[in-house]
Amino acid sequence: MDPSQSEQAQAATKNVATGLALALLGSIAFSGKAIIVKLAYRHGVDAVTLIMYRMLFALPIFAVMAWWASRGKPPLTRKDWLGVLGLGLTGYYLASFLDFAGLAYISASLERLILYLNPTLVVMLGWVLYRRSITWGQAVGMLISYCGVVLVFGHEANLQGTNAAWGTLLVFLSAVSYAIYLVYSGEMVRRLGSLRLVGLATTVACLLCLLQFVVLRPFSAAVVAPEVIWLSVLNATLCTAAPVLMVMMAIERVGAGMTAQTGMVGPLSTILMGVWILGEPFTVWVAAGTALVITGIFVFTQLARRQAP
Repeated sequence: MDPSQSEQAQAATKNVATGLALALLGSIAFSGKAIIVKLAYRHGVDAVTLIMYRMLFALPIFAVMAWWASRGKPPLTRKDWLGVLGLGLTGYYLASFLDFAGLAYISASLERLILYLNPTLVVMLGWVLYRRSITWGQAVGMLISYCGVVLVFGHEANLQGTNAAWGTLLVFLSAVSYAIYLVYSGEMVRRLGSLRLVGLATTVACLLCLLQFVVLRPFSAAVVAPEVIWLSVLNATLCTAAPVLMVMMAIERVGAGMTAQTGMVGPLSTILMGVWILGEPFTVWVAAGTALVITGIFVFTQLARRQAP
């Protein structure tokens, strides 16, 4: 082999390895969000205050991201701004708040499994809104994965009663809200670029969370335990901003498909951290439900590609 070709092959292999490592770390870091939220709830804070602190510390990061990605680009039109506001409202503000609220009632493991259903919700929204067909592969995968969630939910409902139902509904609505963001963000991503859109939309979400706290809570509610502050800093950096950047860098190196497949480690890492850090029980029901969800999503993505025209 020519030396130059050998060097190119080594560089390509290194690039793929780096991309997979970034996708893996991004998935694990993002999965840690639920663990941090559950830890913060142990210090008597509520969802409105907790998400305010998370977004307060994340705001400078995303504002800089939006500024950096906007350099040398044409200014946004009125239509663009309306789109950014709508996507920031559904994709980051509403989805994040509902997720935080739901975590007060269910385990981190169940929360991650519900959110992992997001690709199926995107397809169902496409069918409802645009009459896009659903293949047999997608239908089989959805059936398997939803059976897994129902299995874990049934186990938690026996332990926590109606609280589990309420928490599950909130987290499921969070997943629906984020799926709406994904469905409607495609055109804007092509026009504005992913980094610019994420930076602007998350900045909007941060401001909405701060406004929500001002409207719903007295300023005295901002006085929380020091542990809540440090956990919120960790949530804003390690589990919010860093995963966004790592996943985007991974997609540039190995593509969206391989990055999504690597993301299957997310539910497993959340369950392991939940058992290790939170002391959540790891039962045969959780194991079986997790296996079904991961298998279902795998079938959903693989067979859907093969059956696509």
